[in-house]
Amino acid sequence: MSGEKGILYGVGVGPGDPELLTVKAVRLLEAADVIAAPDSGGESRTALNIVRDYITSKPVLLCPTPMTRNRETLDRAWEDNAAQICALLEQGKQVVFVTLGDPTVYSTYFYLHRRVLAQGYRAEIVPGVPSFCAAAAKLGVPLCEGSQRLLVVPASHGDLTDSLDVDANKVLMKAGRQLEPLKETLRQQGELENASLVVNCGLPGEQVWSSFAQAEGETGYFSTVLLRQETQTEHRKAGEAK
Repeated sequence: MSGEKGILYGVGVGPGDPELLTVKAVRLLEAADVIAAPDSGGESRTALNIVRDYITSKPVLLCPTPMTRNRETLDRAWEDNAAQICALLEQGKQVVFVTLGDPTVYSTYFYLHRRVLAQGYRAEIVPGVPSFCAAAAKLGVPLCEGSQRLLVVPASHGDLTDSLDVDANKVLMKAGRQLEPLKETLRQQGELENASLVVNCGLPGEQVWSSFAQAEGETGYFSTVLLRQETQTEHRKAGEAK
């Protein structure tokens, strides 16, 4: 061994469809010595499943990612994750950490990225397709046009009223646990008819609703609401086309 330290790559794997992986992501996955993946304690391990076909027989390091906002619990978990990855980098291993969507958009990857850099190791970011871009593509609509602004908001974090008042098209991410309260809020604000919903974009159980008002049935954590200005006519035409 030459003694050269390895590099950590934070690779965005997109929202769910393996065909949305970038060429660079595939190259790094195939060249990696170790694949690291977030593990929230369930069995889904969505990011890991997306890349399964590219990592056959490679060792996988599962990194606990507690679903909590308790800062002490999160810090302890990510300190442990960083320590394990730094040990691999010290051995000269190339490590790819897979993360849903894009690593720079509400991603847990940065908990790891900062710690690895602070320990003196190299860490690089590889962008992926954000879920809201894939959702807009499924709906066949633009996120923004001309001089329109775009506001991206985590729907699971508190009161959205101030965000809804902003003159912009809006992306409400990770809305699954708040869908019914969110629907009622949009109704009260007179915005419900301008909203669309995509659930599990590119994953099993995908649902695409051009009208959030008509959405029904079970939804999951990976739910994205697009709130676009002047879309009532589009919803009406979509309804006529069904």
